[in-house]
Amino acid sequence: MIVRERPVPAPERAVGAPPAVSARRLRLIVTRGAAAAVLAALAVGCTSDSSGSSRTKSGAPDTGGTPSVSAELQSDYLRVVHNVLPSVVQITTSAGLGSGIVYDHKGDIVTNAHVVGKEHGFSVTFANRQQLLHAGLVGIDPADDLAVIRLDDPPSGLHPAAFADSKKVQVGQIVLAMGNPLGLSSSVTQGIVSAVGRTVSEPAGQGSPGATIPNMVQTSAAINPGNSGGALANLSSQVIGINTLAAVDQELGGAAPGIGFAIPSSTVTRIADQLVKSGKVTNSGRAALGVTVRTVLGADSAPAGAGIVSVTKGGAADKAGLKTGDIVTRLDDTKITDVQTLTEALAAKSPGDQVTIGYSRDGRAATAHATLGTLQTS
Repeated sequence: MIVRERPVPAPERAVGAPPAVSARRLRLIVTRGAAAAVLAALAVGCTSDSSGSSRTKSGAPDTGGTPSVSAELQSDYLRVVHNVLPSVVQITTSAGLGSGIVYDHKGDIVTNAHVVGKEHGFSVTFANRQQLLHAGLVGIDPADDLAVIRLDDPPSGLHPAAFADSKKVQVGQIVLAMGNPLGLSSSVTQGIVSAVGRTVSEPAGQGSPGATIPNMVQTSAAINPGNSGGALANLSSQVIGINTLAAVDQELGGAAPGIGFAIPSSTVTRIADQLVKSGKVTNSGRAALGVTVRTVLGADSAPAGAGIVSVTKGGAADKAGLKTGDIVTRLDDTKITDVQTLTEALAAKSPGDQVTIGYSRDGRAATAHATLGTLQTS
């Protein structure tokens, strides 16, 4: 769901450009009876006759999944599954399970920060292996909802995924989503890239403060709880994103079918490389104003701006002359009504961008010009 900031001090988070989207994370929270329910659901609609031949619910013979003539597109699908699925793992914690992608031959696995939560030890299962492997936390970046874990004893024959340049991703591309939805290991769904450059606010959850993530890839491929951290792959067997969120229909209160979001591969590799190297993010690549803010309410009790609680010495706001108590009301052409709109506006910017800030001080409107800095995430 969209994160609504309370009118209390909150750390600045660089987030993206409108539209913000209601969404939910895709880590599966394991509950008693869930596995039985899934198995029961799988049993509906298909029976087997005495000869072992599968029949549909209507009683008609099932002719099997292999067509008499292999279509080129089907061959593409099969090739991608063959190439990418061995790189997708299931990650289990004490709180639930999600997915991950083998990143290198050293046993590093990239996943979502909300999959690992606050834990430091994990059980990992591969699609083509039966045994459970143990992994430890390498580093985490909550601002981008990414994390890296590392296998304690990497097996031979690891299959690191190939990551695409997400700047080349186009709307309409066919994609396959791979992961462990509802605990059903190594599942694959198909769809297209529905949009690029989406900014999505994700809710806070167990062990994760929530974040607003820019430049996400929107897909129609079905993704569900348990898919978090899994691969969204193109027909060239390249990962174009990490499946992270599913949209929520606020009127019906459930998932909005066919609307999911993946963190773009270029963001994934940029952050993962830093986590693997030093265990932390040294260059977020995200713009920062250098302030801590809270939502300020107007006389009508409606959100009226982002009030500055503190200013980072030497930061963009400090150099621009902003002070504690100022209320930011505009960033360039974007009206700022609360913490969320400010962080979304900053997410559309890059470090080094020059911006005009509208603000009020002691009830008087003013403007300032600032050169944005880099968000510190660690």
